[in-house]
Amino acid sequence: MNKVMSRTPHPRPRHRPPTRHDTRRPSPGPRRASADGRTATRAARPQPLQGPPAPAQPPRTAPRAPVRPTRPTDLFADRLLAVLSGQRPVHWMLRHTAGRAYDDLARLAAEGPLRARGTRPVVRDIGYYVAGEGALEVFARIAAGSRLRALAFRLELGPDLRWRCTAVETGPRARP
Repeated sequence: MNKVMSRTPHPRPRHRPPTRHDTRRPSPGPRRASADGRTATRAARPQPLQGPPAPAQPPRTAPRAPVRPTRPTDLFADRLLAVLSGQRPVHWMLRHTAGRAYDDLARLAAEGPLRARGTRPVVRDIGYYVAGEGALEVFARIAAGSRLRALAFRLELGPDLRWRCTAVETGPRARP
C-alpha cells in the first residue's frame, strides 16, 4: 500500500517576530539638574571602564532547522482551497491544470463548496496515494470553524517535469 500522510504541524507561534535576546540597555545618560538648580537624587550607576573595543562576533542565534522543500501535494491543496473558497479567481489555476480539470474547477468554484461564513478555511490534513509512475491521488481535510470538508484531486507529472492537476472533487454538498 502506497498511502502516505504528509502534513506536519508547524511550530507555534508563526505569527510573532523573534524576541530580543540582547540584555544590554543603553546607558541612562548624564544627570539632569532640576528646575530649582539641584541635581537629581537618583544614585549614579558606575560607568564601565573604557578599553580596547571587543572583537566583532557574529550575533548568536538559535540554529535553524533545515527548510524542507514544499511538496506538490501541499502546494496544490493550498491553491485549490484558495480558488474553491473564493479567495482567488479560477483563472489563477489555468496553467496548473490539464485536461478537464479546469472545467471541473470552474464548475465547483461557481458553487463555492468550501466557502465559510466568518472563518477562513484551512487545510488540516493531507494524504496521498501513489497511483503510478508520475501520478498522485491526493485527499485533503478542510476545516472551517467546526465544519470538516473533503477535497480530492489527482496530480500528474508532465513531460516538462511540472505537476499538473488533472481531476478535482469535493465532498457532497450538505442539503439546506
